[in-house]
Amino acid sequence: MARISRRDLTSALGAALAMPLLARRGAAQDALRAIAAEARQLTQLRALVLHQRGRRLFAEAFRDPPLTRPANIKSVSKSIVALLTGIAIDRGVIRGTAQPVLPLLGRAPFGDARDRLTVADLLSMRAGLASTSGEDYGAWVSSSDWVEFALTRPLEDTPGGRFIYSTGGWHILGAALARAAGRDLHQLAREWLGDPLGIAIPPWIRDPQGRFMGGNDMAISPPGLARIGDMLLNGGEIDGRRVVSRAWLETSWRPRARSPFSGDRYGYGWFLTRYGGQSGIYARGYGGQLLAILPGSGLCIAITSDPGLPARGDGHFGDLRRLVERIAAEF
Repeated sequence: MARISRRDLTSALGAALAMPLLARRGAAQDALRAIAAEARQLTQLRALVLHQRGRRLFAEAFRDPPLTRPANIKSVSKSIVALLTGIAIDRGVIRGTAQPVLPLLGRAPFGDARDRLTVADLLSMRAGLASTSGEDYGAWVSSSDWVEFALTRPLEDTPGGRFIYSTGGWHILGAALARAAGRDLHQLAREWLGDPLGIAIPPWIRDPQGRFMGGNDMAISPPGLARIGDMLLNGGEIDGRRVVSRAWLETSWRPRARSPFSGDRYGYGWFLTRYGGQSGIYARGYGGQLLAILPGSGLCIAITSDPGLPARGDGHFGDLRRLVERIAAEF
């Protein structure tokens, strides 16, 4: 019988140990191909970027624009303004979420429940003010002063009451942050998020007073969104640099309201849900813009879609939810 040399034995053992790893890699590649095929069939979807624990697993633009171009993220902008609010608190620009809003705006009291409106109420969409979204959006953006229009909407509940989805509340918050910091909202987004993360955040729409819109129409590329997701999953740090405090993220992801549309809970600018058996946190925007993170598996999923088409729970957004659940099940 031929003797097996030490070198041959070592090589054989190495090959045997490598086989399960290669099999896992092959299975992962098969899963990614299947996910890509599923995503490609969603004609409204434009791009998908998938990271796990900071490592890119997949990135493709199925339709124009290319991955590198900033895309309109619509109401995902609300979650960006929530991050900027946390950074403002971390830096002492504002005192905290209990701070009243009207003094931050330099606005005189109304003499009613509006005087009790706080940063927390705006962050959780519990301002009590009638919505400026949906059928009321056009009248709001056609007004001569978006902040004043939003502030003077009828009171439908007391501040801190029920969830009322409204972009106007986020515009109020963005204006308050900018005034407190002495810099416009675009400067804050660029200096506090874009520059540390190395992502482009170009200027976007302004109101008649020149204030950048808070809560809609920001533009960030799909890989840029995924980079934000990586930072969130890493507790507010990226490349060894602190961007936002871990304490703020924990506060933001504490449920404070519930969406009457999806049934998902809502924190400070982020929806809270479950994808299959996993806890998930997501930001969503009109048309099917999505940044979803799954802390348990370290997954970050960035999706951009056609911003000119609706994405309802029983339509495109439902398809995206199923896609995220498929990704969560595979990885």
